[in-house]
Amino acid sequence: MRLIFIADVFGRPGRRALARLLPGLRERHAPDLVVANAENSAGGAGFTRDTAEELLAAGVDLLTGGNHSWDNRDGAAYLETAERALRPDNFPPGVAGRGTAVLPLPGGRELLVVNLQGRVYLPAIDCPFRRADSILADWGGRGPVLVDFHAEATSEKTALAHHLDGRVTAVIGTHTHVQTADARILPGGTAFLTDAGMTGPHGGVIGITVETALHRFLRTTPRRFEVSQEAIRLQGALLDFDPDSWRALALERLDLPLED
Repeated sequence: MRLIFIADVFGRPGRRALARLLPGLRERHAPDLVVANAENSAGGAGFTRDTAEELLAAGVDLLTGGNHSWDNRDGAAYLETAERALRPDNFPPGVAGRGTAVLPLPGGRELLVVNLQGRVYLPAIDCPFRRADSILADWGGRGPVLVDFHAEATSEKTALAHHLDGRVTAVIGTHTHVQTADARILPGGTAFLTDAGMTGPHGGVIGITVETALHRFLRTTPRRFEVSQEAIRLQGALLDFDPDSWRALALERLDLPLED
């Protein structure tokens, strides 16, 4: 079976790239499911009900999130009742939303999607390693498992992948907006990519304009996010896996330009 994972969708340019390029990817690769990280889909900070539903209407089956999932009040409210949008599961009890979802696969099979967030250089929340253990214990090996690990440190992402090797189908890292060149299958059969990259403008600084980023670095004072409009690309990963053993068979990076 095959799954397409679309890296962090950043602002309107990212949503446009997904809407324009996903139909071709579906036709070329015939995925059974499409999952996309949408935590930056509204102006580069958070998401809204409208941006979430726009991505779902474009052909995404499930949205995942991260540390920016609550940046927009409308998006935070949407998480209260959303059935096809996740946020990291290892936030404390009482936080809006949920961090896991079960998606149907052909032949009556099911895929568990788990959204987790790292703690290195990010807010101190519950341990993603122990939370993953608890989720997998409840799942009981019923089928394949995809983990979106939204984390800053490459070491933390790699460590979690090894911790889960042989117990999940794939660990795909998100958050840094820079795609890494290390797609591989670990000894236990788990596919791993440190970071899937960003679907959005690559001509600025991880999504925002160069001027905005330089102002923040040089003057260390706030400035409103200005989303770049240059060098728009769709990035992510293409995952093939065995539906019976749920082991990964292949993991390939996706990196496509939006050509107007």
